Amino acid sequence: MNKLPFEKRVQILHLLVEGNSLRATARLVDVSFNTTAKLFVDAARACAEYQDRTLRNLKCKRLQLDEIWSFVYAKQKNVPGAKSAPANAGDVWTWVAIDADTKLVPSWRIGDRSSGTAIAFTDDLASRLASRVQITTDGHRPYLEAIEGSFGADVDYAMLVKIYGADASGEKRYSPAECIGAVKHRVEGNPDPKHVSTSFAERQNLTLRMSSRRFTRLTNAFSKKVENHALSVALHYMNYNFCRIHKTLRITPAMAAGVTDRLWSISDIVGVLETWEAKNESRSTSV
Repeated sequence: MNKLPFEKRVQILHLLVEGNSLRATARLVDVSFNTTAKLFVDAARACAEYQDRTLRNLKCKRLQLDEIWSFVYAKQKNVPGAKSAPANAGDVWTWVAIDADTKLVPSWRIGDRSSGTAIAFTDDLASRLASRVQITTDGHRPYLEAIEGSFGADVDYAMLVKIYGADASGEKRYSPAECIGAVKHRVEGNPDPKHVSTSFAERQNLTLRMSSRRFTRLTNAFSKKVENHALSVALHYMNYNFCRIHKTLRITPAMAAGVTDRLWSISDIVGVLETWEAKNESRSTSV
């Protein structure tokens, strides 16, 4: 079977995690779109599997949770008129948890904004933690049921509910309403009011938007399938957690959290991919 050279694989993945679309990457590297797309899918699956296995027994102390909007195939309002829209077309939300101390993203979930997705997200998050944590979320109500079900009383949980003013006259499209205040609500346990914040989670949302072309607003690089949308998030967080040095910490989040003791590069991600490929090849051979 033909396979791209190691250096070419590194180059392609580097371009993808820096915000280039699949087609732009294929043109820049002079590789066919189908080859680029297959490498993306395989690498992202390997990254998802690696992080699912590695991000366990984490000693996080303060977590912030938030959701970021995007869409698959078409925006929700345009789905009824869209031609050949798949079943999962429309608005999609990425639920993300970030450790306020190490900036590690230990868990994320792709889905709608319902209680069912919230429960699946917090169940996964709880399974990765080694001890009691403090959690802050915004005022999205599904978090109440989800965190109670996943953590019970073994959590210090608070909501930060922001208060927005009326839209100013002449407000441009995509400009948010002005935030005129925020109220902290203790929900469970004894959360420290000084650390009731979602600022790191909101800043991380911007990092995701800037680093993954599929999240850019007014883009033509949106995902056509929800599976590929989820894979793009897995690849992004592999780079974010293991390869990207945080400016404040001066090390990567994975190093700060004790998940790894060294700085990774895109070459290491290709190494994870090749290990994944070899494992799958041995499985298919044995069958």
